[in-house]
Amino acid sequence: MLRIGIFGAGYLGKFHIQNWLEIENAEIIGFYDPSDGAAEKILSEFKIKRFEDPEKLMDQADAVDIIAPTTAHYSICKMAILKSKHVFVEKPLANKMEEAREIVNLVREANIKFQVGHVERFNPALLAAKAYHLSPMFIEVHRLSQFNPRGTDVSVILDLMIHDIDIILSIIKSNVKNVLANGVQVLSDTPDIANVRIEFDNGCVANLTSSRISMKKMRKMRLFQKDAYIGIDFLDKKTEIIKYKTPDDKNVFTFDVDTNHGKKTIAVAAPAIAANNAMKMELESFATAILENRPTEVSEVDGYRAMEVAHLILAKINRNQLS
Repeated sequence: MLRIGIFGAGYLGKFHIQNWLEIENAEIIGFYDPSDGAAEKILSEFKIKRFEDPEKLMDQADAVDIIAPTTAHYSICKMAILKSKHVFVEKPLANKMEEAREIVNLVREANIKFQVGHVERFNPALLAAKAYHLSPMFIEVHRLSQFNPRGTDVSVILDLMIHDIDIILSIIKSNVKNVLANGVQVLSDTPDIANVRIEFDNGCVANLTSSRISMKKMRKMRLFQKDAYIGIDFLDKKTEIIKYKTPDDKNVFTFDVDTNHGKKTIAVAAPAIAANNAMKMELESFATAILENRPTEVSEVDGYRAMEVAHLILAKINRNQLS
């Protein structure tokens, strides 16, 4: 049985606890949160033990789940790694790049499993799209959210856009060549809306827009590649593929078009989406990686690369604001 220690019992921490309680071969041994108000809610609802000393909780755990504020990620991660505890930490990996670099180096020297909570990797719409060969040369992303003071301790880049940065980096196996970015502080002290263009060495271009002051929610990614378009709706859990029909395409809507190379048949597919609980799936994958000695789905290096691009974007935005 995997003994789990929870660090952070706020809004998101509650959902992590709910999911851990449903995962086989895992047991929550307790939680730590310095806020008495947050702790009382967890004690009342889940009846799990509260630890006043974070180190004592860590000493009794096999693995820790860190859902504390981003500013606390580094210190808790470092403590856990030095105690040889397996670590799951919510995105972003850390608050500063130097902290993220040290975490990566510490994990490299330790015999532990480390996973970063990029939950959109487990979104069923994305999983359905990945069943197809993805090799896009242009990507367009819109991630819009209504304003919520929770989470404004970091910019919209590290709060929302980093999900899409991570997904794009997992799909495009090429180095980032150039970044263009602009952002505006509207209701907080950090950028609340941003538009970014990422150019890769292989010629792929990704255009991302993220906002946390929208009147409506939107989480869509569109991939354009040779002979195919793939649309992914992370919010409504839908995937659409439009491409030239092949003999393998079954039960798809088709129509013919005239091209310079003669008549072609276009297939429009809406693959079946397997309903899942993405958060539970990512926590289960972390537990499985430990129990079966497998690589984690989203490693510390993945988390670092997403942060690296996010901070490059923030530097570009800051430079534009000063000019």
